[in-house]
Amino acid sequence: MTKRFFEFIMLLIIWLIFVWSVQIPDIIAGVIVAFIIVLLFSDIFPAEITRLLHPVRIFWGLVYIPVFFWYVLKSNLDVAYRVFHPEIPIRPGIVKVKTTLKSEVARTFLANSITLTPGTLTVDCIEDNLYVHWINIVSEDPEVETRLIVDKFEKYLKKIFE
Repeated sequence: MTKRFFEFIMLLIIWLIFVWSVQIPDIIAGVIVAFIIVLLFSDIFPAEITRLLHPVRIFWGLVYIPVFFWYVLKSNLDVAYRVFHPEIPIRPGIVKVKTTLKSEVARTFLANSITLTPGTLTVDCIEDNLYVHWINIVSEDPEVETRLIVDKFEKYLKKIFE
């Protein structure tokens, strides 16, 4: 029951952020929409999502946001540099990297963080392995690839989700 209540409150907050209004009709519409979504889709929300309310997890989540944007910025500049300087060789391919994250939510966040970083795209996630399309493979060693792609996000996601 608390899981559904938490989901309802979170969806209502997201609704109010999107409509950017606290007028009565908007709140009523948000309550109705959040209620319907919780009734229809509550079973697909992960059970451990309510653990995220712990202050330490919230702190590390707030720390993760600028770290993530820093890597996105660096990757954007790298990809733009490769576009404007076509003589720089690229070596695209799919690499297999290993994650130590155990929860599905943490692995999903890791896969999405990798995908949202320009130059990389998570193609598949099988158990502890992620298959990532990388614009420029710099090593054939899976440990080096894991360090370059996964480790920069994983240490923060562990503190948030596990």
